[in-house]
Amino acid sequence: MLQAIIFDFDGVVADNEPIHFAMFRRVLGEIGLPLTESDYYAKYLGYDDKGCFAAVLAAHDRPAPKALIDDLIDRKARAYLDHIKQHLVIFPGVRELVRDAAGRYRLAIASGALRHEIEFILDQAGIRKAFEHITSSEDVSRGKPDPEGFLHALTALNRQAATGQPALAAGDCLVIEDSIPGICAARAAGMKVLAVANTHTRQDLHEADAVTGSLADVRLAELADRLWNTTRIREGSAR
Repeated sequence: MLQAIIFDFDGVVADNEPIHFAMFRRVLGEIGLPLTESDYYAKYLGYDDKGCFAAVLAAHDRPAPKALIDDLIDRKARAYLDHIKQHLVIFPGVRELVRDAAGRYRLAIASGALRHEIEFILDQAGIRKAFEHITSSEDVSRGKPDPEGFLHALTALNRQAATGQPALAAGDCLVIEDSIPGICAARAAGMKVLAVANTHTRQDLHEADAVTGSLADVRLAELADRLWNTTRIREGSAR
């Protein structure tokens, strides 16, 4: 049965993928590499910063030493944080869903974003305390589509369980994702997936267990009943 919900962050909680794209393009442009919007959404969405920079460098046959990757990550992170300090970017329905879910389920974040970025936005949105745990890019060595991030979050929730609280299994967890690599990672971890069509079409997200157009439309009790009674939803609203 559903006992925990693990949220991706960028593109699920924070409406910031266009901001990430703009900052990736700015920093890559500083070293003479182009990044088009179509390439970003088709090829690199779902990667953490390290994975995105490495993939773009490889696509242009450019060496990717650690010092260069670290410098690019730092420059992009500073530009991104400067921007979000001026613009709160939360999708409609996120606060309401998180507050509703926190009363019934254990909540965590598993994201390729940097920890300080996640913490800042959650604090600004007033929902930081709803989450027991955050797995960020600093906590894993392999980004999505590898399942490491979701398994790390599961392990942390079990480690933080109250005395007498039953251990969570992967099958007790619902992941909320917006990207194809994220869906693959959650399924590889053995978790069920609700995809929200914020950055891809519903058709693109068909590998998820359920798809919704907005988290504002999600009714958790109905979704839990459908998914944990082996009803598989490939398309349509998760209402």
